[in-house]
Amino acid sequence: MSVNDQVLSYPIPSETPLDPPKEWAELRSGCPVAHVKLPSGDGARLLTRYDDVKQVLADPRFTRQLTAPDAARLTADGGGVFNSDLAQIIPDSGDGHVHWRRLVGRWFTAKRMAALRPQMARIAEDLIDDMVKSGAPGDLRASLGFPLPVYVICDMLGVPAEDREKFSYWSDTLLNLTRYGKEEIDAAQAEFFQYMSDLLEDKRANPGGEDILSELLAAGGPEEGGLSDLQILVTGMALLVAGHETTANMIGKMVGMLLADRTRWEALLADPSLIRTTVEETLRLDANSGFGLPRYLPVEAEIGGELLAKGTTVICSMASANRDESAFDGAAEMDLSRSPNAHLSFGSGAHSCLGQSLARTELQVVLEVLLRKLPTLELTVPAEELERVEGLAVGGLRTVPVRW
Repeated sequence: MSVNDQVLSYPIPSETPLDPPKEWAELRSGCPVAHVKLPSGDGARLLTRYDDVKQVLADPRFTRQLTAPDAARLTADGGGVFNSDLAQIIPDSGDGHVHWRRLVGRWFTAKRMAALRPQMARIAEDLIDDMVKSGAPGDLRASLGFPLPVYVICDMLGVPAEDREKFSYWSDTLLNLTRYGKEEIDAAQAEFFQYMSDLLEDKRANPGGEDILSELLAAGGPEEGGLSDLQILVTGMALLVAGHETTANMIGKMVGMLLADRTRWEALLADPSLIRTTVEETLRLDANSGFGLPRYLPVEAEIGGELLAKGTTVICSMASANRDESAFDGAAEMDLSRSPNAHLSFGSGAHSCLGQSLARTELQVVLEVLLRKLPTLELTVPAEELERVEGLAVGGLRTVPVRW
């Protein structure tokens, strides 16, 4: 039976950790607006072609109102980051969204990221030194991939260093698909909410901090052109989750991809000027980026030559779109010098990832420091034996075992 004739369970499993499911190519060529069944059992439509995904991500008719009564639930209990009420507090569209992005986005400019680079490099060097001291083999994910983005985003938000460890569990529960039950998720989110509430209270009592949350508080409330306390709180939660989880996972996957075929690592050692384009190419070829972006359609709309009914939920697979032969020459091949590289890993349009310059800078810095300090780095297991993280909305590797 072809993919055209069946309702696929989504997410679609892959046979190997770094490669895409074979169904993606079949869907792109034969069924670009496919019927899928989500972990909740609800139905949705899956978009796999570059042009369709890019169009939907930029089309204001496709909204993030995933709490609408007829929207598909992504998980059986309806919890998680996409369906939570918290997700609705930051304005979804229009002037409110533009205003929010302007206030928060000034912290994520290329200029600010350039100023943070030396600090990021120091953190990366210290973490690598600690891994080396512990002796080979090491787990690059636990030793470097996860701590580095957490340390950076906590510094940017003004979160005390001793509280960094709490966020990994809280964010995992927010990104849940099938790993945690509703009671556990609700309890973790309540703890996270309370922590952020206490942190903001402390910052309000002790103003003048040079961090995102302190400056958002100093800007005043909505009547002064700022954000409400609740919006600042949810922004802090969102940045902590988005600012560490995806990049932490991507560090492991990027290194895994480059070491899976060691000629790639050797090419970078020979020519470090390829680091920037290599980061973009690993982002494009990441076949394990996670759930994709869900969108809800409150009106009828056409996409990919198909008319979708009001109330349809669509899932945009940026990872499949990034391998579309109609958008990229040699789309299945890794080209470390590919430029331009208009991949959709950070989305597109008004909702493209606010922190993409932060993620890019962290990935570039990690690669620079690793190549310099550990040129002999290699995987201790064949790439096909790496294990994926399961049950969360973001994709990653459970461990990245390495020696040097």
